[in-house]
Amino acid sequence: MSTHRSTATVVVALVIGAVVGGAVISLVRKAPQASVASDAPEGHEELPAGVVEISDSAQRNAALQTVSVTKQTLPASIDVTGVVAPDESRVGHIRPLARGVVERIAVTLGARVTQGQTLVAYDNIELGELVGSYLGEIAAQRQAEADREVRQRALERAEELIKIDAIARQTLELRRAEFRNAEAAVESRRAGVAKVEEQIHRFGLSDADIQGLRPEQGTSGHRTASHSVLRAPFAGVVTKFDVAQGELVGPERELMTISDMSTVWVMADVYEKDLAKVRANTDVAIHVDAYPGRRFVGRLTYVSDIIDPQTRTAKVRCVVQNADGALKLDMFAKVSIATTDRQDAVVVPVAAVQRIDGQSVVFVRQNAQRFIRRDVEVGATAGESVAITSGLSGGETIATAGSFYLKTAALRERIGDEH
Repeated sequence: MSTHRSTATVVVALVIGAVVGGAVISLVRKAPQASVASDAPEGHEELPAGVVEISDSAQRNAALQTVSVTKQTLPASIDVTGVVAPDESRVGHIRPLARGVVERIAVTLGARVTQGQTLVAYDNIELGELVGSYLGEIAAQRQAEADREVRQRALERAEELIKIDAIARQTLELRRAEFRNAEAAVESRRAGVAKVEEQIHRFGLSDADIQGLRPEQGTSGHRTASHSVLRAPFAGVVTKFDVAQGELVGPERELMTISDMSTVWVMADVYEKDLAKVRANTDVAIHVDAYPGRRFVGRLTYVSDIIDPQTRTAKVRCVVQNADGALKLDMFAKVSIATTDRQDAVVVPVAAVQRIDGQSVVFVRQNAQRFIRRDVEVGATAGESVAITSGLSGGETIATAGSFYLKTAALRERIGDEH
């Protein structure tokens, strides 16, 4: 009998343990679902999806601000697509000035370069020939100057002899003619030197560099003077690259392209039916898939005069500042262009709009500590305000500054649900 009681006691203990253990496990698993945000008040009920609850202290820490939604009259907008392209006025096509053999390459495709940075060094065949011609002209000039000195002394001697009738006047005139010819020869040689110097200057050599080629410097630099360097015309990125060490290249060959990416163009397509509504010098809003939560502001500066017969669209050029290099060439872009049409629209601060999974959202206040996510469609932008075309009504209160904190809390809650 005692044995049966002991067995029954063990069974009851196991059952109670299993029940209690199961309850503990269930509670542990449900704990994350009961917390929408890390700063939510303790003991609150489980919240519906998309609802975020944060305490007053958390709101102060996040510098959360709210605003009442209003309606304003704004330009209507059209949404078009485009592609990121370089600013054509800031694209450098790097070519050698003359035929030569590539000796050294200092950059590669994708490299970021600064203004004046060395790109390629090559042995400039034409410059080498010019340096040889220059040294020949210098030698000829010096020979002409030496001959002029001889002719000048002969003339001076003839002028002294004519005073004592030691020579005929015809001889004196001959010496004068010889001296004038010698002077003309010197001037001719000087002109030849100047001509070659000017040609050498075109390859980037300074007056000091050219002076260093002259033999009187003690060591002639003609063996190294033909080694030319191509430098970056401005700061940018190497976007094309087509050169290898040891290649023979010429002026017709583009070795690389440097693009200044601090400003880019977004070339968008506007349908023919909408062209009358679009004007140059209009602000545009740009979004790219790579940065779902980021809005780029551009300026529409040009509307093409040519219609594509296949798509019935015209190109428009939007200039966008890109100091951090976030926009890459050939990125697909969505462009919202303000038109000449006007519309009454719900207007909110740009800071109130967040992006979640590619969808624009705002957070509407339900009470002092509770906000609900609301999907919206975004329209035209005017300064720091943006039109909401659907999903929001006038008079509602939404989070503005600090709304990113609510986005983070909502995403954290979703991750908790998935686990």
